[in-house]
Amino acid sequence: MSDPQNPELHVNEEPRNDFIDVGVGFAATFGFFFVVCVVFTFIQYFSS
Repeated sequence: MSDPQNPELHVNEEPRNDFIDVGVGFAATFGFFFVVCVVFTFIQYFSS
């Protein structure tokens, strides 16, 4: 247990699903930019 270079001795304390993390990040970014796009579209539409 004293060898810090041995990866077999390190416990994965927080198992993560990287595919779900990437998917959630993509969805949140897409949602944010979509809302910004809709807001600016309404601003452009009502200002003309």
